[in-house]
Amino acid sequence: MSFDKLILCCALLLSTTLLSAAPVELNQNHPETYVVKKGDTLWDIAAMFLRDPWRWPDIWQANQQIANPHWIYPGDVLELAFIDGRPVLRRQANGVIRLSPKVRISPMGNATPSIPLDVIAPFLSRPHVLEKDEGHAAPYVIAVGDEHLLGSAGMRFYARNLHPGDNGDTRFDIVRPGKAYRDADTGEILGYEADFIGTAIKLRDGDPATFRMHTSKLEMLKGDRLVPSSDTALGAFHPKAPDTPVEGSIIDVYQGVSEIGQFQIVTLDRGGADGLAPGDVLEVLHRGDTVRDTISGSQFEKVKLPDERAGMLMVFRAYERLSFGLIMSATRALHVLDRVRSPQ
Repeated sequence: MSFDKLILCCALLLSTTLLSAAPVELNQNHPETYVVKKGDTLWDIAAMFLRDPWRWPDIWQANQQIANPHWIYPGDVLELAFIDGRPVLRRQANGVIRLSPKVRISPMGNATPSIPLDVIAPFLSRPHVLEKDEGHAAPYVIAVGDEHLLGSAGMRFYARNLHPGDNGDTRFDIVRPGKAYRDADTGEILGYEADFIGTAIKLRDGDPATFRMHTSKLEMLKGDRLVPSSDTALGAFHPKAPDTPVEGSIIDVYQGVSEIGQFQIVTLDRGGADGLAPGDVLEVLHRGDTVRDTISGSQFEKVKLPDERAGMLMVFRAYERLSFGLIMSATRALHVLDRVRSPQ
């Protein structure tokens, strides 16, 4: 799926009406109208009107006078209205209307995306996690052609441990197993970080099988692993609370910064097995510190301060036991081991 189509798919699905049992609460300082600007996202716009921006689909009202009402573009005028006491957001019929339908269709990238997809695009097209047992079972590079120690684009190499199910695949991603991802509470290993090395094309089956490195981000080493490439439509985000209550923790942050802010990518110790799916929205809670009570008279008494809501994130890729989320808002610096939970 092309990136432009990914943007269109996200904008389309995110603006589809999703009725929710809980009433929508408006931002106290919401505007009555807003002119869409280049660089906006649907989440940004929703934050102007709603207390909880992820409830955007709940208030979108298609304007039947405009073709393709699910797509909004820079220059469109959005207005807040009420139908049977329920707030709805819609495009003004007298707003900017492009007379040629071709302008609405092409280029697709002009449509306002749901979230900043350029930030997460690499995570949608590449593997970044090896499941707990996948790392040891995946095919591995045993040698690079012509006695080279390192592999780069265009070089031939050899790999072993291909499974019968891999024989029909011709395109693979090359990854390097990294640090272990562990459950924040139990310490159980849930999977391993997978550094993306490049892509490969299988030339011949066998033991070892023969490959050619097609593209390279890093130099390939013996022991690097191969996983089948997949073109999956992971960008079809439909923001909602998880179907079942979820509680977990942030266990890693992309690029290893110490303080986590808006639009940074985090790894969670919960995944599909725990009920998480792409589009699920979670609250982030700053873990309360443990302090010593010096007033009670017992110098050894320690008190755990309550966790405080500090931001929101959206899950954009879920594995069996792990998932990746994008921090959509943060009222304070977030940190690894901060808690996440279903919106309250």
